[in-house]
Amino acid sequence: MKVKRALISVFDKTGIEEFGSGLSELGVEIVSTGGTFKTLQEAGVKSRPVQSLTGFPEILNGRVKTLNPKVFGGILARRDDKKHINQLKRESVGLIDMVVVNLYPFEETVKKEGVSLEEALENIDIGGPSLLRASAKNFDDVAVICNPARYQEVLRGLRENSCQLPEELLLDLAREAFAHTARYEAAIASYFEKLRAEETFPEFFSINLEKVQPLRYGENPHQEAALYKLPPWEGVSLATSELLSGKELSYNNLADLQAALDLLLDFKKPFAVIIKHSTPCGAACGESLLEAYREALACDPMSAYGGIIGLNQSVDLEAAREIHDTFFVECILAPDYEPEALDLLRKKKNRRIVKTGPLGKMSPGFNLRLLNGGALLQTPDDISEEPPLKVVTEIKPTEEQVKSLLFAWKIVAHVRSNAVVLAKGEKIVGIGGGQTSRVDSVIIALRKAEGRALSSVCASDAFFPMPDSVEKLGEAGV
Repeated sequence: MKVKRALISVFDKTGIEEFGSGLSELGVEIVSTGGTFKTLQEAGVKSRPVQSLTGFPEILNGRVKTLNPKVFGGILARRDDKKHINQLKRESVGLIDMVVVNLYPFEETVKKEGVSLEEALENIDIGGPSLLRASAKNFDDVAVICNPARYQEVLRGLRENSCQLPEELLLDLAREAFAHTARYEAAIASYFEKLRAEETFPEFFSINLEKVQPLRYGENPHQEAALYKLPPWEGVSLATSELLSGKELSYNNLADLQAALDLLLDFKKPFAVIIKHSTPCGAACGESLLEAYREALACDPMSAYGGIIGLNQSVDLEAAREIHDTFFVECILAPDYEPEALDLLRKKKNRRIVKTGPLGKMSPGFNLRLLNGGALLQTPDDISEEPPLKVVTEIKPTEEQVKSLLFAWKIVAHVRSNAVVLAKGEKIVGIGGGQTSRVDSVIIALRKAEGRALSSVCASDAFFPMPDSVEKLGEAGV
C-alpha cells in the first residue's frame, strides 16, 4: 500500500506542521478539516479543505465535516476488490491511504470543576472516532495515526520504504486506534453513568487502564507484571508519583506503598507508618515527623527492618537523619522532601525514595476485586470522619482514651482480619492480624506490645464472638 493521499483532522496540533510538511515533501496529497487546514496553511504546508473532496461544506458549527460517503468510501474500499474500486470510479470517490486524527478532549473537559452537561456534550467527538475505526478496520490499505508520538516513526517508515509502511506497523497503528476509541467511548459512558445519581453502582462498569511501565516481575519471580494508570484520576496516585532515587520499583514495592498511602490519607497531623507485606507494623502521630517516626518504629522495630516508611508531610532534615541512621529501609514515601533531607537520604543508593505530591483526600471511586469471570465492587472504606460513638458499659472512657480509640480505629481498618490493634495516645504499641481466630490476634498484639499493653486501648475490626479475647485483654490491663 503506497500512501498517496492523507486526511488530517486533529484537535491536538502537537507536531502536525512538521508531520504535514514531511508528508508533503514525499509527494503525499493532504486533505484537512477546519482548524487543521488553517494550521497547515499558516505553516506553509500545502493542503486542500475536505469540502473540496466531498463537494459539501462543513455544517452545524463543525459538527458535520467528514461524515460523507466520499470520505468513508475512500477509506473503507478494499484495494484488492474490483467491485469496490469500480464503485468508487462510478461515484467519483478517490482513495484515502492515511488518516491522521485525534479527538476532542472529553476526559480533560469533564475533569474540570463545575463543567456543565452542555460543555461535556460539545466535547464528544463523532466524526473522529468514526474515521479512526473505519481506517483501523481497513488497516491493510489505510494507515491510521491517532497519537502524535508516532509521527516521526511513520515518516521514517515512509522515507525508508518508498512511501509504504510495513504490515507490522500498520497493524500496530490499528491496534492503537481501536484502543484509543474504546477508552474514549468508555469515558463517555462512565460520565453518563455518573449522572444517574440515584444509583451507586453503574449498570455497566468500564475500566480504562493505560500502561505506565513493565515491572521486573510480579509478586513472585516467575510472574510477569506491569504498572498501569487510571486516567482521569482526581487524587494522588502511585502510578503518577515520582521516583527520586533508588532502584526501579517492584510489584511488591508498589503494593506496600499503596498500603502506606491508604493510611497517610487518613491523617492531617504529622504521621508515620511502617509497612511490611502490605500491613502496618508500626504507626504514630506526633508533634513533628521526627517524633511520629520514632514512635512508629518503637512499636515493632524487628518487623520494621526492610520495610516501607510512609510520612504524610514534607520530610525535613531532622526526620531524614533519624531514618538514615536507623536500619535498612526498602522505600520511603512522602508528599515531598526538603532539599537537605533528600540529599542525605539519597546517600544510600538502593533506597527507593518516592514523592507523591500533595496528598489531599481519598479519590472517589470503587474498590475492585477480580473473580473468575466477574468482579466485586464496593465503595472505599473511608474512615477519615469520626464515627458516632455509643458507650455500652458503666465505666465511661476519658477524653484521652476516646482520642486513642479513634486513632486505633483508623489503623485497624488497614490490618488484615482478624485484626486487633493496641494503642497508647496516638501511637500503636501492638498489632495482631491475619489470624483465623480473633483471640490469636489478641495474643499476638499483646506479645508485640510486651510491657506496654498496660493502660492501652484496643480496637478490633469486628466483634468478639467469645469472652476469651476480652478476658486476655483485661488480664493485660488493657
